[in-house]
Amino acid sequence: MEQEQYLTTSSAKARESIAALKQEIGKVIIGQDYMVDRILIGLLSGGHILLEGVPGLAKSLTASTVAGAIGVDFKRIQFTPDLLPADILGTEIYYQKTGEFIIKKGPIFSNIILADEINRSPAKVQSALLEAMQERQVSIGDITYPLDKPFLVIATQNPLEQQGTYPLPEAQQDRFMLKLKIQYPQREEERQIIKNYTREENTPIVRPIIGIEEIFAMRAAAENLYLDEKIENYVLDIVLKTREPSLYITCGASPRASINLIKAAKCRAFLAGRDYVAPDDVKSVVYDVLRHRILLSYEAEAESICAENLIEEILENVNLP
Repeated sequence: MEQEQYLTTSSAKARESIAALKQEIGKVIIGQDYMVDRILIGLLSGGHILLEGVPGLAKSLTASTVAGAIGVDFKRIQFTPDLLPADILGTEIYYQKTGEFIIKKGPIFSNIILADEINRSPAKVQSALLEAMQERQVSIGDITYPLDKPFLVIATQNPLEQQGTYPLPEAQQDRFMLKLKIQYPQREEERQIIKNYTREENTPIVRPIIGIEEIFAMRAAAENLYLDEKIENYVLDIVLKTREPSLYITCGASPRASINLIKAAKCRAFLAGRDYVAPDDVKSVVYDVLRHRILLSYEAEAESICAENLIEEILENVNLP
Protein backbone atom coordinates (compact mmCIF):
# COMPACT_ATOMS: atom_id res chain seq x y z
CA MET A 1 0.00 0.00 0.00
CA GLU A 2 2.83 2.42 0.90
CA GLN A 3 4.61 1.62 -2.36
CA GLU A 4 1.44 2.26 -4.39
CA GLN A 5 0.99 5.57 -2.61
CA TYR A 6 4.55 6.49 -3.50
CA LEU A 7 3.97 5.65 -7.15
CA THR A 8 0.83 7.77 -7.41
CA THR A 9 1.74 10.80 -5.29
CA SER A 10 5.53 11.18 -5.25
CA SER A 11 6.65 11.34 -8.89
CA ALA A 12 7.54 15.01 -8.43
CA LYS A 13 9.55 14.16 -5.32
CA ALA A 14 11.37 11.42 -7.26
CA ARG A 15 12.33 13.92 -9.96
CA GLU A 16 13.62 16.32 -7.32
CA SER A 17 15.66 13.53 -5.75
CA ILE A 18 17.16 12.53 -9.11
CA ALA A 19 18.05 16.17 -9.87
CA ALA A 20 19.66 16.58 -6.44
CA LEU A 21 21.53 13.28 -6.87
CA LYS A 22 22.95 14.34 -10.24
CA GLN A 23 23.91 17.72 -8.84
CA GLU A 24 25.79 16.10 -5.95
CA ILE A 25 27.61 13.69 -8.29
CA GLY A 26 28.40 16.66 -10.56
CA LYS A 27 30.45 18.23 -7.77
CA VAL A 28 33.07 15.56 -8.35
CA ILE A 29 32.45 14.21 -11.85
CA ILE A 30 32.78 16.83 -14.57
CA GLY A 31 31.76 16.20 -18.17
CA GLN A 32 30.69 12.55 -17.94
CA ASP A 33 26.91 12.96 -17.91
CA TYR A 34 26.50 9.99 -20.26
CA MET A 35 28.37 7.65 -17.92
CA VAL A 36 26.54 8.94 -14.82
CA ASP A 37 23.12 8.54 -16.47
CA ARG A 38 23.89 4.99 -17.57
CA ILE A 39 25.14 3.99 -14.12
CA LEU A 40 21.90 5.35 -12.65
CA ILE A 41 19.98 3.31 -15.24
CA GLY A 42 21.88 0.22 -14.09
CA LEU A 43 21.12 1.05 -10.46
CA LEU A 44 17.40 1.54 -11.10
CA SER A 45 17.06 -1.56 -13.29
CA GLY A 46 19.34 -3.90 -11.33
CA GLY A 47 21.59 -4.40 -14.37
CA HIS A 48 25.38 -4.57 -14.35
CA ILE A 49 27.61 -2.29 -16.43
CA LEU A 50 30.80 -2.77 -18.43
CA LEU A 51 32.88 0.38 -18.97
CA GLU A 52 35.46 0.60 -21.73
CA GLY A 53 37.78 3.58 -22.02
CA VAL A 54 41.37 4.71 -21.79
CA PRO A 55 42.86 5.35 -18.33
CA GLY A 56 42.14 8.65 -16.60
CA LEU A 57 38.51 9.19 -17.64
CA ALA A 58 37.16 8.94 -14.06
CA LYS A 59 35.58 5.50 -14.44
CA SER A 60 36.61 4.36 -10.95
CA LEU A 61 35.94 7.78 -9.42
CA THR A 62 32.43 7.86 -10.89
CA ALA A 63 31.56 4.47 -9.39
CA SER A 64 32.74 5.47 -5.90
CA THR A 65 31.06 8.89 -6.17
CA VAL A 66 27.68 7.36 -7.10
CA ALA A 67 27.99 4.98 -4.13
CA GLY A 68 28.74 7.91 -1.82
CA ALA A 69 25.82 9.95 -3.16
CA ILE A 70 23.33 7.16 -2.45
CA GLY A 71 24.87 6.13 0.85
CA VAL A 72 25.67 2.48 0.10
CA ASP A 73 28.72 0.28 0.63
CA PHE A 74 31.37 0.36 -2.09
CA LYS A 75 34.25 -2.03 -2.78
CA ARG A 76 36.94 -1.81 -5.45
CA ILE A 77 38.58 -5.02 -6.66
CA GLN A 78 41.73 -4.67 -8.74
CA PHE A 79 41.83 -7.64 -11.10
CA THR A 80 45.32 -9.09 -11.61
CA PRO A 81 46.61 -12.34 -13.18
CA ASP A 82 47.29 -13.86 -9.73
CA LEU A 83 43.79 -13.14 -8.34
CA LEU A 84 41.85 -16.18 -7.09
CA PRO A 85 38.06 -16.71 -6.89
CA ALA A 86 38.33 -16.86 -3.10
CA ASP A 87 39.84 -13.36 -3.11
CA ILE A 88 36.51 -12.11 -4.44
CA LEU A 89 33.92 -14.44 -2.94
CA GLY A 90 35.50 -15.34 0.39
CA THR A 91 36.68 -18.59 1.92
CA GLU A 92 36.63 -20.92 4.94
CA ILE A 93 39.41 -20.36 7.50
CA TYR A 94 40.39 -22.92 10.13
CA TYR A 95 40.24 -21.39 13.63
CA GLN A 96 42.73 -23.32 15.70
CA LYS A 97 41.41 -22.32 19.17
CA THR A 98 37.99 -23.86 18.59
CA GLY A 99 38.94 -26.42 15.95
CA GLU A 100 36.20 -25.04 13.66
CA PHE A 101 36.09 -23.41 10.27
CA ILE A 102 34.88 -19.83 10.11
CA ILE A 103 33.67 -17.96 7.06
CA LYS A 104 35.57 -14.91 5.86
CA LYS A 105 33.41 -13.08 3.32
CA GLY A 106 35.04 -11.43 0.35
CA PRO A 107 34.56 -7.93 -1.08
CA ILE A 108 31.69 -9.17 -3.27
CA PHE A 109 29.47 -8.65 -0.22
CA SER A 110 28.84 -4.98 -0.88
CA ASN A 111 26.26 -2.87 -2.72
CA ILE A 112 28.37 -1.44 -5.54
CA ILE A 113 31.40 -3.39 -6.76
CA LEU A 114 34.03 -1.90 -9.03
CA ALA A 115 35.77 -4.73 -10.91
CA ASP A 116 38.72 -2.73 -12.17
CA GLU A 117 40.34 -4.07 -15.36
CA ILE A 118 38.31 -7.26 -15.34
CA ASN A 119 40.18 -8.54 -18.40
CA ARG A 120 43.43 -8.75 -16.40
CA SER A 121 42.30 -11.93 -14.60
CA PRO A 122 41.94 -15.46 -16.00
CA ALA A 123 38.63 -17.13 -16.86
CA LYS A 124 38.15 -18.86 -13.50
CA VAL A 125 38.12 -15.54 -11.62
CA GLN A 126 35.91 -13.86 -14.23
CA SER A 127 33.45 -16.75 -14.04
CA ALA A 128 33.27 -16.52 -10.24
CA LEU A 129 32.31 -12.85 -10.46
CA LEU A 130 29.86 -13.35 -13.33
CA GLU A 131 28.15 -16.24 -11.52
CA ALA A 132 27.65 -14.04 -8.46
CA MET A 133 26.26 -11.32 -10.75
CA GLN A 134 23.74 -13.71 -12.29
CA GLU A 135 22.68 -15.71 -9.22
CA ARG A 136 23.06 -12.83 -6.74
CA GLN A 137 24.30 -15.31 -4.18
CA VAL A 138 27.61 -16.91 -3.21
CA SER A 139 28.35 -20.42 -1.92
CA ILE A 140 31.23 -20.72 0.54
CA GLY A 141 31.72 -24.26 1.78
CA ASP A 142 28.28 -25.80 2.30
CA ILE A 143 26.49 -22.51 2.94
CA THR A 144 24.90 -20.20 0.37
CA TYR A 145 24.80 -16.51 1.20
CA PRO A 146 22.52 -14.00 -0.57
CA LEU A 147 24.28 -10.84 -1.73
CA ASP A 148 23.38 -7.42 -0.42
CA LYS A 149 20.65 -5.36 -2.10
CA PRO A 150 20.93 -3.30 -4.16
CA PHE A 151 23.80 -5.09 -5.88
CA LEU A 152 25.53 -3.51 -8.87
CA VAL A 153 28.78 -4.55 -10.56
CA ILE A 154 30.62 -1.93 -12.61
CA ALA A 155 33.47 -3.56 -14.51
CA THR A 156 36.13 -1.67 -16.44
CA GLN A 157 38.46 -2.76 -19.19
CA ASN A 158 41.24 -0.93 -21.00
CA PRO A 159 40.89 -1.09 -24.81
CA LEU A 160 44.54 -0.15 -25.42
CA GLU A 161 46.56 -2.88 -23.71
CA GLN A 162 45.64 -6.39 -24.86
CA GLN A 163 48.95 -8.17 -24.20
CA GLY A 164 48.71 -10.38 -21.13
CA THR A 165 44.95 -9.90 -20.78
CA TYR A 166 42.05 -12.36 -20.83
CA PRO A 167 39.27 -10.82 -22.95
CA LEU A 168 35.74 -11.54 -21.78
CA PRO A 169 34.04 -14.10 -24.06
CA GLU A 170 30.92 -12.87 -25.84
CA ALA A 171 28.72 -15.23 -23.79
CA GLN A 172 30.03 -13.68 -20.57
CA GLN A 173 29.72 -10.12 -21.83
CA ASP A 174 26.01 -10.86 -22.31
CA ARG A 175 25.66 -10.86 -18.50
CA PHE A 176 26.25 -7.11 -18.52
CA MET A 177 23.14 -5.08 -19.17
CA LEU A 178 25.05 -2.17 -20.71
CA LYS A 179 28.46 -1.71 -22.28
CA LEU A 180 29.57 1.91 -22.32
CA LYS A 181 32.34 3.46 -24.39
CA ILE A 182 33.69 6.40 -22.41
CA GLN A 183 35.02 9.41 -24.32
CA TYR A 184 37.31 12.31 -23.42
CA PRO A 185 35.70 15.40 -21.82
CA GLN A 186 35.22 18.62 -23.80
CA ARG A 187 37.73 21.48 -23.52
CA GLU A 188 35.74 23.59 -21.03
CA GLU A 189 34.88 20.50 -19.00
CA GLU A 190 38.55 19.62 -18.75
CA ARG A 191 39.34 23.20 -17.75
CA GLN A 192 36.92 22.80 -14.81
CA ILE A 193 38.52 19.45 -13.93
CA ILE A 194 41.91 21.16 -13.77
CA LYS A 195 40.53 23.85 -11.45
CA ASN A 196 38.92 21.25 -9.16
CA TYR A 197 41.88 18.92 -8.85
CA THR A 198 44.97 21.13 -8.87
CA ARG A 199 44.16 22.74 -5.53
CA GLU A 200 43.69 20.61 -2.47
CA GLU A 201 41.18 22.98 -0.87
CA ASN A 202 38.93 22.66 -3.95
CA THR A 203 38.53 18.89 -3.65
CA PRO A 204 34.74 18.37 -3.32
CA ILE A 205 33.15 16.05 -0.74
CA VAL A 206 30.07 14.00 -1.65
CA ARG A 207 27.26 13.52 0.85
CA PRO A 208 24.41 10.97 0.68
CA ILE A 209 21.33 12.37 -1.06
CA ILE A 210 19.02 9.34 -1.15
CA GLY A 211 18.89 6.01 0.68
CA ILE A 212 18.29 2.37 -0.15
CA GLU A 213 14.52 2.54 0.49
CA GLU A 214 14.17 5.41 -1.97
CA ILE A 215 16.19 3.49 -4.57
CA PHE A 216 13.78 0.55 -4.38
CA ALA A 217 10.80 2.88 -4.57
CA MET A 218 12.27 4.46 -7.70
CA ARG A 219 12.87 1.00 -9.15
CA ALA A 220 9.21 0.16 -8.67
CA ALA A 221 8.17 3.46 -10.26
CA ALA A 222 10.41 2.84 -13.28
CA GLU A 223 9.11 -0.71 -13.72
CA ASN A 224 5.53 0.54 -13.75
CA LEU A 225 5.98 3.18 -16.45
CA TYR A 226 3.55 2.89 -19.35
CA LEU A 227 4.95 0.91 -22.28
CA ASP A 228 2.85 1.00 -25.42
CA GLU A 229 2.62 -2.14 -27.53
CA LYS A 230 4.06 -0.16 -30.47
CA ILE A 231 7.23 0.50 -28.46
CA GLU A 232 7.42 -3.17 -27.55
CA ASN A 233 7.18 -4.12 -31.23
CA TYR A 234 9.82 -1.50 -32.05
CA VAL A 235 12.23 -3.18 -29.63
CA LEU A 236 11.45 -6.60 -31.10
CA ASP A 237 11.99 -5.34 -34.65
CA ILE A 238 15.43 -4.00 -33.72
CA VAL A 239 16.59 -7.13 -31.91
CA LEU A 240 15.24 -9.52 -34.53
CA LYS A 241 17.06 -7.55 -37.24
CA THR A 242 20.35 -8.53 -35.60
CA ARG A 243 19.48 -12.21 -36.14
CA GLU A 244 18.75 -11.98 -39.85
CA PRO A 245 21.34 -13.56 -42.20
CA SER A 246 24.09 -11.00 -42.73
CA LEU A 247 27.57 -10.85 -44.18
CA TYR A 248 28.77 -8.90 -41.15
CA ILE A 249 26.95 -10.54 -38.21
CA THR A 250 27.85 -14.06 -37.11
CA CYS A 251 25.50 -14.16 -34.13
CA GLY A 252 22.71 -11.75 -33.22
CA ALA A 253 21.43 -10.53 -29.87
CA SER A 254 19.74 -12.93 -27.43
CA PRO A 255 16.32 -12.45 -25.78
CA ARG A 256 18.21 -10.95 -22.86
CA ALA A 257 18.84 -7.98 -25.17
CA SER A 258 15.09 -7.41 -25.65
CA ILE A 259 14.48 -7.54 -21.90
CA ASN A 260 17.35 -5.20 -21.08
CA LEU A 261 16.46 -2.78 -23.86
CA ILE A 262 12.96 -2.33 -22.45
CA LYS A 263 14.24 -2.05 -18.87
CA ALA A 264 16.85 0.52 -19.85
CA ALA A 265 14.35 2.53 -21.91
CA LYS A 266 11.94 2.62 -18.95
CA CYS A 267 14.67 3.85 -16.60
CA ARG A 268 15.80 6.46 -19.13
CA ALA A 269 12.21 7.74 -19.37
CA PHE A 270 11.99 7.82 -15.56
CA LEU A 271 15.22 9.81 -15.27
CA ALA A 272 13.82 12.22 -17.87
CA GLY A 273 10.76 12.78 -15.65
CA ARG A 274 8.18 11.06 -17.89
CA ASP A 275 5.63 8.39 -16.97
CA TYR A 276 5.73 6.70 -20.39
CA VAL A 277 8.39 5.28 -22.72
CA ALA A 278 9.05 7.10 -26.00
CA PRO A 279 10.92 5.86 -29.10
CA ASP A 280 13.76 8.26 -28.25
CA ASP A 281 14.31 6.37 -24.98
CA VAL A 282 14.91 3.17 -26.93
CA LYS A 283 17.17 4.89 -29.46
CA SER A 284 19.17 6.51 -26.64
CA VAL A 285 20.13 3.22 -24.95
CA VAL A 286 20.10 0.80 -27.89
CA TYR A 287 23.84 1.14 -28.60
CA ASP A 288 24.73 0.44 -24.95
CA VAL A 289 22.49 -2.64 -24.84
CA LEU A 290 23.47 -4.16 -28.20
CA ARG A 291 27.11 -3.27 -28.91
CA HIS A 292 28.47 -6.22 -26.90
CA ARG A 293 25.77 -8.65 -27.97
CA ILE A 294 26.43 -8.60 -31.72
CA LEU A 295 29.19 -10.99 -32.80
CA LEU A 296 30.96 -9.55 -35.84
CA SER A 297 32.13 -11.68 -38.75
CA TYR A 298 35.63 -11.73 -40.21
CA GLU A 299 34.37 -9.65 -43.15
CA ALA A 300 33.18 -6.91 -40.79
CA GLU A 301 36.53 -6.76 -39.02
CA ALA A 302 38.39 -6.80 -42.36
CA GLU A 303 36.34 -3.84 -43.57
CA SER A 304 36.64 -2.01 -40.20
CA ILE A 305 32.90 -2.22 -39.61
CA CYS A 306 32.03 -2.00 -35.91
CA ALA A 307 28.88 -2.93 -34.01
CA GLU A 308 27.84 0.73 -33.84
CA ASN A 309 27.79 0.94 -37.65
CA LEU A 310 25.48 -2.08 -37.85
CA ILE A 311 23.16 -0.80 -35.10
CA GLU A 312 22.89 2.54 -36.89
CA GLU A 313 21.96 0.75 -40.12
CA ILE A 314 19.36 -1.34 -38.28
CA LEU A 315 17.76 1.79 -36.80
CA GLU A 316 17.53 3.32 -40.28
CA ASN A 317 15.76 0.22 -41.61
CA VAL A 318 13.26 -0.17 -38.76
CA ASN A 319 10.13 1.97 -38.84
CA LEU A 320 9.55 4.28 -35.89
CA PRO A 321 6.26 3.66 -34.04
